[in-house]
Amino acid sequence: GLLSSLVFVCSIYLVHYRGGFSALVHDERFDPAKAQKSAVAAVDPVATGKRLYNMPGMCVTCHQAQGQGVPGAFPPLAGSEWVNGNEERLIRILLNGLAGEITVHGQTFNGVMPAFGQGAGGFNWSHERIAHVLTYIRQEWGNKAAPVDTAKVTEIRTTGASAGRGGKPWTPAELQGLQ
Repeated sequence: GLLSSLVFVCSIYLVHYRGGFSALVHDERFDPAKAQKSAVAAVDPVATGKRLYNMPGMCVTCHQAQGQGVPGAFPPLAGSEWVNGNEERLIRILLNGLAGEITVHGQTFNGVMPAFGQGAGGFNWSHERIAHVLTYIRQEWGNKAAPVDTAKVTEIRTTGASAGRGGKPWTPAELQGLQ
């Protein structure tokens, strides 16, 4: 009994104080370089976008946790033709903002959406952050649109009309051509 107790206590001690020793170090089938690459590349854009969307003072403030918006003030994102439509239009809205009358689900809203990509109002989100939050809203609350690629955000942000707006928000009329 004493010998069994000693073996048991010693094994617990070794497991607890093993100093980071891993049995996989001696497994010739285990490649730590591959394991590290896969751990770094495992970013879920939907989960990251959800976290950004729900940060205090961000998207959730106006568009609400379930994407239903605030009637008469802020348009809903759930089932919105603007969210499920052309991704370029949506990218431009988040980059430069939106001002003027917009119709969503047959209701008219007249407000201002701040720019998240031009530094206006203290926001200057990276290409990745913008792609992640747009991917989240395009795949949440019953929306079934394709994810937004970071390369597409970079392209729109650095070339064409979006790059030269100088902090001026888009109007819905300017964006209607992008269906």
